[in-house]
Amino acid sequence: MAQKSKILIIGGSGSTGKYIVEESEKAGHPTFALVRENTALILKILHIGDIYHHESLVKAIKQVDVVICALGSPEQIADQVKIVAAIKEAGNIKRFFPSEFGVNVDRAKAVDPVEHHLRVKASIQRSIEAEGVPYTYLGQVEIIGDGNTKVIFSKEEDIATYTIKAVDDPRTLNRVLHIRPPANILSFNEIVSLWEKKIGKTLEKTYLLEDQLLKKIQG
Repeated sequence: MAQKSKILIIGGSGSTGKYIVEESEKAGHPTFALVRENTALILKILHIGDIYHHESLVKAIKQVDVVICALGSPEQIADQVKIVAAIKEAGNIKRFFPSEFGVNVDRAKAVDPVEHHLRVKASIQRSIEAEGVPYTYLGQVEIIGDGNTKVIFSKEEDIATYTIKAVDDPRTLNRVLHIRPPANILSFNEIVSLWEKKIGKTLEKTYLLEDQLLKKIQG
């Protein structure tokens, strides 16, 4: 049996990161989490470090095979360039998963402030590719429209499962892995219909037109 990759998870105490840590350990990977010195986190193995402290970040990266970033704030998303730089210097990483876990940023269309956030994520992907860092991007194909448009639903546990399964899968290297569970592809009208069946009542529905939605977003 091939040896399991050693995984470093950055943001392992967050809403998505904690599930990735659990899934990684459950799958038998030697699992590490990068935490700040003053952070309390119950894990088997910790690396003390910070994405804003280059030397500690490089030191932690050199001890693993795969880096998964699960940081969530817009500022931290943009600062993933620091992780890319550390991976480049370390020179030993066979796969990097940036903090994506949402829509495919090269296909999605949105309005500000969401549009700006997507462009930041896209710029991180371009940096990864320019530096020649091996990667896997996880994303969903979502199209938001009227109540009949299909949308893909997933939860953090699903994202964690797909992420860890992709770690040692050669088919996902330098690719975008789309999360599309068939049973989770529904329109909002279908969701409402399921809810009506569950409660045994017909709900009064109000539809928000696109121009009305844009005005609300801009406000």
